[in-house]
Amino acid sequence: MLPRVIIIGRPNVGKSTLFNRLVGKKLALVDDQPGVTRDRRFGDVELAGMKFTIVDTAGWEDEDPSTLPGRMRAQTEVSISDADAVLFVIDARAGLTPLDNEIGNWLRTADVPVIVVANKAEGRSGDSGILEAFSLGLGEPLGISAEHGEGTADLFEALWPIIGEKSEAAEALVALDEDEEDENGVPTGPLKLAIVGRPNAGKSTLINRLLGEDRLLTGPEAGITRDSIAIDWQWPDPQSGETREIRLIDTAGMRKKRNVVEKLEKLSVADARRAVDFAEVVVLLLDATKGLEHQDLKIASLAIEEGRALMIAINKWDVAAEPSKLFNGIKFALDEGLAQVRGLPVIAVSAKTGKGLDQMIAAAFELRETWSKRVSTSALNRWFDDALEANPPPAPGGKRIKLRYITQAGTRPPRFVVFGSRLDMLPTSYERYLVNGIRRELGFGAVPVRVVLKASKNPYAEGC
Repeated sequence: MLPRVIIIGRPNVGKSTLFNRLVGKKLALVDDQPGVTRDRRFGDVELAGMKFTIVDTAGWEDEDPSTLPGRMRAQTEVSISDADAVLFVIDARAGLTPLDNEIGNWLRTADVPVIVVANKAEGRSGDSGILEAFSLGLGEPLGISAEHGEGTADLFEALWPIIGEKSEAAEALVALDEDEEDENGVPTGPLKLAIVGRPNAGKSTLINRLLGEDRLLTGPEAGITRDSIAIDWQWPDPQSGETREIRLIDTAGMRKKRNVVEKLEKLSVADARRAVDFAEVVVLLLDATKGLEHQDLKIASLAIEEGRALMIAINKWDVAAEPSKLFNGIKFALDEGLAQVRGLPVIAVSAKTGKGLDQMIAAAFELRETWSKRVSTSALNRWFDDALEANPPPAPGGKRIKLRYITQAGTRPPRFVVFGSRLDMLPTSYERYLVNGIRRELGFGAVPVRVVLKASKNPYAEGC
């Protein structure tokens, strides 16, 4: 493993800005209001050739452990258990606060090296705050500006004696290829599995159940998750006995667009949409106590439009009323509301008891395999010829539409190109006939299938 460096500090000192600066991407949500970050977020850093994992944490607040801020602090406290170093971030312009001193007292009792980082020290505005930070008794503070990228060289010099040797040793062992395929073209890298749904459907609770630990912040409050959090996990397949790699992606709950008015929630929803685009398989988590709502169909349509393989999991099955009626009703509503991908896998699960979770993961691997499937050109055109013979294309206005051949242009999602003449006259209903035939006859099931019509370049084709 790469060495792990944890960012800790009170709210609004610039922890997530520093995280984004080090990873070189805007992965963590950043806003002026305090308490934006709630769950731990991991990122890979290469700083002047030194590689390590950086962990962003929630702002430390002195609140009752049963409250949301208190539970956020507990997540932060847990984060240093496997840390190689801690970056304790303070606001150099504001100077030390009583909460900074409380965090410093706690860190002095921890068995982990601590580097005090005085952020927002651009110009000379933070000089007094840097001098104050000496009183923490945690060594010489570093003055930096995460927003402007100042002080990263000093940060490297401070971290190298602590993690440099471990970074070099780990680098020789790290050789991950997430897009690796076997000889049949089936992906063998980690399954990128995103869990999406409305607020309070139980997404974070489900992931915690899979992991067997309270990795993500949960509670009765709706909308706890803000950032999309990716977690690498190994699933012990009960059927084969093998261990399979998965990257679980937790996302913020998606409410109806008209209800999303706050800037921070808009950022969270946009982050969730990006997570869908990053995923291979998307699990739409429904709440069994609320059934299928219009917003669920909107979220499902988003995943399908992005070309992701989609499946449905009905959570809280242990408290569902009339479960058989509910299950059949949801399947019927899905077929009606998502006619373009009828037959989506639907699985009843319970994040509380663990019911159906292994079945859900196994189905996700099968779905990815289908989503990545490639059909040989010969087999594809045999099907195509049979489909044309069974139902020839129409001849609008007496003009014959000629469909010549088909080829598979890509996978993930499956993409096909149909070549012919007068394709602009081909009815949409006939395109649906071809797409449904590909799904039904060639084994693509309910994964999104793209069919593109391409006119022949032969100048004599129109007369054929």
